[in-house]
Amino acid sequence: MKTVTAAEANRNFSALLKEVARGEKVLVTSRGKPVATIAPPERPAEDAKREGARQRLLAHLSSVKPLGPITWTRDELYGR
Repeated sequence: MKTVTAAEANRNFSALLKEVARGEKVLVTSRGKPVATIAPPERPAEDAKREGARQRLLAHLSSVKPLGPITWTRDELYGR
């Protein structure tokens, strides 16, 4: 975990946020004492469930063979 002073965090806040967006946690100190931690947000359980469902769907789709050749055009598909 990276440690910065409150003054450094104030001067370089945009750069600090970029580091946090990449996954790094930052401890902010004031007068040598920890006062805050800046960290990426935790993913809600719903996001994790959605990602699991997406992975299962992609795995299933990659294992299924096509039923036959494509006999329709894009215009027919969209009713143009």
